[in-house]
Amino acid sequence: MKFLNKYTYLLIGLLAIAGITMTLIIPNFQREEFSQDVISDIIDGITTTTVANDAETEEIIENSITEEDFFTTEEQENEIEKLLINNEIKKEITGFDVYMLIGSDERSADLIETRGKVYGKRADVIILGLINKENQNTTLLSIPRDLLIKNSCTEKLERINASYVKNNCGNNAENLAASIYSISGLKVNHFASFNFNGFESIIDSIGGIEICVDVTQKEGYSFELQKGCQIVNGLATLNWVVSRSTEVLVGEKVVDANGNDNSTWKLMNGVSDLTRIKRQQYVVTQLIKELVNFSSINELNTFVKALEETFVIDENLSLNNAVDLLWTFRDLEISKVNKLTAPINFITLDDGRQVLILKENIYDFLEKNSVIDS
Repeated sequence: MKFLNKYTYLLIGLLAIAGITMTLIIPNFQREEFSQDVISDIIDGITTTTVANDAETEEIIENSITEEDFFTTEEQENEIEKLLINNEIKKEITGFDVYMLIGSDERSADLIETRGKVYGKRADVIILGLINKENQNTTLLSIPRDLLIKNSCTEKLERINASYVKNNCGNNAENLAASIYSISGLKVNHFASFNFNGFESIIDSIGGIEICVDVTQKEGYSFELQKGCQIVNGLATLNWVVSRSTEVLVGEKVVDANGNDNSTWKLMNGVSDLTRIKRQQYVVTQLIKELVNFSSINELNTFVKALEETFVIDENLSLNNAVDLLWTFRDLEISKVNKLTAPINFITLDDGRQVLILKENIYDFLEKNSVIDS
């Protein structure tokens, strides 16, 4: 069986939805409103607010880049907004069924021990699954959580993951879907959200997933992966996916008579949010591969139960659509799945702070990568 992690996002997003899809078979799924009318109103600026209704919002304020954080004068605000030139929609992108997978950084007791405690729901993973209506070609588009946007609801500059919040404009998913449209022209048809605690359960329900690495690596005591391929459980997979301080083995592994590791390790070069996105996508595709191991829907029971306890899905995703989607992914050739990450630049502000911005319009990016016909 194979692996999973934070980057069980969009493809997994798809899988998630596939999983979600599956979960719908046993109708114990938690559902949430997802109104296209509400999303359109947010996009058009018909409903705006600066006050959130969700008590969890107070706990994720640190994720927001508010006006107070970014600038103190109108001139500074205007300078920052000039950086967002590629956030403008070239044209609405049609011809796709769009699924949004959201990974919330809620943590289990075991994960808290290895990675520390966080509060509230933070959209730590955002993956869009684009299914071409004509040829069924599938693209997974990952959106970096720290991408800078101007929120259509609050009209504030912030990281895109901070728009995943309930307020007077809409609920968490509706606000995030509006933000997605505002920078891409993609209308999200359905969504599924999951928490990392449940993510562990899903991976463990299939006996773990296979992770292959080209060098032995670890992070503290949270995980250690040997060069080559191995089956990894849910907790270790999660820790690998979210790791920001991955170390690699230098030379041979050295263990003394008492079992202590006396090896030499050094920090892995180039680990960033983009590294984590690649790991997420890898996990997603590995999970999808597992679908072919089920010969009937009945065999998915344990898997489905884990999904039920993990995912929240939108109320408009019908059972039939879910089942069709899941079984479609069973026959998906993973090698043909187009896995992309929104094109970004790291920009340093005058005061030394760094932000992520789009370096290319999303429409142009998808066209260049043959997702949209020229």
